Amino acid sequence: MNFTLSDEEMIRQHLASTFTDCFESLYNRYAGKVYRQCFSITKDSAQSQDFTHDIFIRIFASLDQFKGRSTFSTWLYSVSYNYCLDQLKRAKRLTTTYLNDDIDYYCTSTEESEKVDHSLYQLARVMNSISPLEATVLRLKYQDGLPLSQIGLQLNLKESAVKMRLKRSRSKVKQLCQTAMG
Repeated sequence: MNFTLSDEEMIRQHLASTFTDCFESLYNRYAGKVYRQCFSITKDSAQSQDFTHDIFIRIFASLDQFKGRSTFSTWLYSVSYNYCLDQLKRAKRLTTTYLNDDIDYYCTSTEESEKVDHSLYQLARVMNSISPLEATVLRLKYQDGLPLSQIGLQLNLKESAVKMRLKRSRSKVKQLCQTAMG
């Protein structure tokens, strides 16, 4: 691997071919810096390690969206900073409740469980049948819990365009689910 290439040149080569060493090189260059940035925000070593790995997975999945308007490192640090803040905000919204050993908890019936499983299976089939962009927008919003501004940044879209794509994608999924179940 040629370590004298700039980040941007490695990305261009990767996008133009199957230059897979690009990922390893970029990770080796920036993992420590991203970890330190995450740690400065979270003050938690384990959480910072998890965030660092999640950030690189996201970066590599959306590397084709890097437009070169800034340096790669600036883009990476911006994504890292926003990701950490979003995760901390999300953690505040989603409170954790611990189960008490003194209380008996009842499971749902097998029939209810089967209905849920069937619904999830149908949803997965529908999500696989829509366009990758529609699926990505929905997953970023509802699975990853990202705000519209962060989705827009990742997909290089204005916030209003993200809202419209979310609305259309939700409607399409709802219609396809109703067709599949009805």
